[in-house]
Amino acid sequence: MASMDEQILKAAKEIVVKFIETGRLSPTAFPEVFQNVYQTVAATVAAHPSPEPAEPEKNESAKGKKR
Repeated sequence: MASMDEQILKAAKEIVVKFIETGRLSPTAFPEVFQNVYQTVAATVAAHPSPEPAEPEKNESAKGKKR
């Protein structure tokens, strides 16, 4: 899995590219807008951290043991 920074970078890029494709943003404004979008995505991710994955439960019957 990519690092969180890489995922934020990819998300910001996709958002800005979509704005350019739809004509809502000029490519000349890319540097300023990209920075703002990146900071917004990063702040949103930081404000809502993902929960830690739960450890799988140990189930003796799933291992094929008979009682």
